[in-house]
Amino acid sequence: MMAKKATPRGTTTGASGGGGRAANQRADAQRNRARILAATATAIRKNPDASVGDIAAEAGMGRVTVYGHFPTRAELIEAALVDSLERGEDVLSGVPVDGDPGEAFRRLVASSWVLVDQSRALLAAALKELPAARIRELHEKAEGRMRALLLRGQREGVFRVDLPVSWLLTTTHVVMNGAAEEVRAGRLDADDAPWFIEAILLPAFTATTSTTIEEGA
Repeated sequence: MMAKKATPRGTTTGASGGGGRAANQRADAQRNRARILAATATAIRKNPDASVGDIAAEAGMGRVTVYGHFPTRAELIEAALVDSLERGEDVLSGVPVDGDPGEAFRRLVASSWVLVDQSRALLAAALKELPAARIRELHEKAEGRMRALLLRGQREGVFRVDLPVSWLLTTTHVVMNGAAEEVRAGRLDADDAPWFIEAILLPAFTATTSTTIEEGA
């Protein structure tokens, strides 16, 4: 009777070995994807018109690898923007929005501006590659926090109610992106931007006697 041949320690056979290789390949793909997205943000900051080749060079890999993950530059820019927004959501989720709505609004604007400032080059590139409606859609989750705060402020009589929250959100979006463009053009210091944004939005949003609808009116 022949002795059973031992399997060398540290090796796997059959389906388990194949599963391990597949898991390693998935992990490698995830790492490469993360590198590509990080390189995209860096390359776009250096040059808003950076090509896929420029981004591949920044990532330290070939264009074929980048195209294997993102078939077009537009898809790559969108994925990088989504990644940036998701990271931003982690930051904004820690911003306290309780207490006085006006003060909470200031805190949220200040934290939001830091994220906008960090990603303004990427957003500018996205505006060239993606429809405006798609960019607004990608911002919906972040806007949900601001929407809830504005609604609470209206209920508590702090923010005006003669304008819908959708318009207040649009105004916030336009002013913040406008500030990002002014910073990019060198006409506004990034550190001053939160004050400029608040100076426009808070007076415009704050309820006055003429903009408050009394209960039951």
